[in-house]
Parts: sequence; C-alpha cells; structure tokens
Amino acid sequence: MMDWTDRHCRFFHRLLSRRARLYTEMVTTAAVLHGQRERLLGFDGAEHQVAVQLGGSDPAHLAQSARICADFGYDEINLNVGCPSERVQNGAFGACLMREPALVGDCVAAMKAQVSIPVTVKCRIGVDDQEPAEALGALAEVVIAAGADALIVHARKAWLTGLSPKDNRHVPPLDYALVHALKQRFPHVPIAINGGLATLDQMRAELDFVDGVMVGRAAYQDPALLLAVDPLFFGEEAPFSDAEQAILAFVPYVEARLAEGVPLNAMTRHVLGLFNGRPGARAWRRHLSTEAVKPGADARVLRAALVHIDPRRRPLNEAA
Repeated sequence: MMDWTDRHCRFFHRLLSRRARLYTEMVTTAAVLHGQRERLLGFDGAEHQVAVQLGGSDPAHLAQSARICADFGYDEINLNVGCPSERVQNGAFGACLMREPALVGDCVAAMKAQVSIPVTVKCRIGVDDQEPAEALGALAEVVIAAGADALIVHARKAWLTGLSPKDNRHVPPLDYALVHALKQRFPHVPIAINGGLATLDQMRAELDFVDGVMVGRAAYQDPALLLAVDPLFFGEEAPFSDAEQAILAFVPYVEARLAEGVPLNAMTRHVLGLFNGRPGARAWRRHLSTEAVKPGADARVLRAALVHIDPRRRPLNEAA
C-alpha cells in the first residue's frame, strides 16, 4: 500500500471505523534512521490503534528503527516479508526474505529486545519455486520461536521473476486452506489472512478459521465498506450513519492540514472511491479530481462535491 495509506488516508479511515487496526505504508529502515522522521512517521493521535510497517533485513537497523517507531507512539511494529516490488528486491528485503527464515528470525528477535509493543510479521506463502507449505511453515516456525506476536499471511506466492508487482497482487492463485492449516499448527499464535478479500461476507467467513483479516485495496477503493466493520465484527455502532456524514467530519482535519500547507488533493485523493456504486459517484470523482488540484483549492471543494451525491446539499458558498 505504498503511496496509499499515508496519514491522511488513515485519519479518514479511522472516521469510518473506530476498531479496525490501521497500518502505515512500508517505511524502510534507511528512511527511519536517516530521513525526515516527522514527515515519515508522524501521525494523528486519533489514528490509534495504528501499526507501522517496516522494511529491512539488517537486525541492528531494524532494532534501532523499531525503538524509534515505538517512541513515536505506534501500537505495533510489523515487519514486511511479503512485498514483491523491484525496489525491495534491490534492497534485499520484502518477499525475497521468504528464502531466509533464519535471518527474519534474527530480525524479529532484535526488535523484540528493543520494544515492549507487539512485533508482527507480514509474509507470503512462498516465492518463486518454493513449495508453499514448506516455505510458510519454515518461516512461521522460526519467527514464532523468535517471539513474533502475530503473523499476517498474504495467501499467494510472490513471483520475483516473471511477474510485475501489480500482477503479483492477483495472478498467483490464492491458497486460503494453507493459512487455515498454519493456524491449526500454531493455535496459540494470532494469525490473520490477507489477499483477495473483497466483501464483508468473505471476511466474516474467514474468521471461522483464523484470528483476523487484513484488507488493503478493497478498503481503499471502496472505503464505505469500513462503515460496516464495527457493527459486523465488534458489535458496536458505526461512527457515522452514512458516508456523507463521514466526509463532513473529515472537513475540520482537511482545514487544519491546509493551514499547514498540505495541498487539498493530497487528502481528497483518498476519498475518491467513497461513493462507488452510488448515483453521482462519477461526478463526485470528477469534481474532486479537477477542482482539488487548482491553486487555492480549499475544503469548500470537498463540501461542494457532496452535491453530486445528495442534490439537497448546496455548496458552502451558496448556503443561506
């Protein structure tokens, strides 16, 4: 979810669900240790519970980075051992670490020694010609022994040769049964499943076999589904009765960030899919895509866009 789940996206998603755990984009250890930390790691306190996802393969660097992230106030450190992008391959981390379970175990142990918050691992079921049951089992055994507090498994292989990062998200077949079997093998370890889960019914069904589900693109491309998360999974009322109310609640945050110099489109790009499937959704997207990029664009653009969803609403500058 690199370039997607930034702090603006996470703040908006928190408006839609009080209980879902949010994850950052993957941040490399080099960026944490040497980059602009506030820009990379800063977040709004309203985002809790929020986990930071780290990318790296040097135990010492990961330990330092985990300590820094814990000091920033994150609720979880998640080590990414599943991203198949060329960038992470060149940096010798991400999915290529599926081939080096002992090293991943060392990384987990090093982070656990530095922080008191949970350290978790997100992985694939294997890479390239690995046999998935063997690869996933070997990795899980080592990282659990090293103290990993939970595993999040994307139930697909990653093909580091022959498939693009985009194709790796949907071409390799899903094997949910393998993740279910992993949970049976390690019943005491929280295990969440990821990959291909697009509907709430699918997500709910998986909880008969595992402890949780991680959803990325489905929640980003159709964020309104998050309004059903608290009632369905936690037995609590949704934060808002509808998506329009969530947008109005987002406006004060948008205005505060605009005052700090954040451009409007950096925030509105995360709400383009909010009304997918509803009348006016195309006009909503078009309005935001064209108006939010204009010089001086402010929160009135966001409020005015709601007219395309609910004609009873008038733009702020036309209000009595």
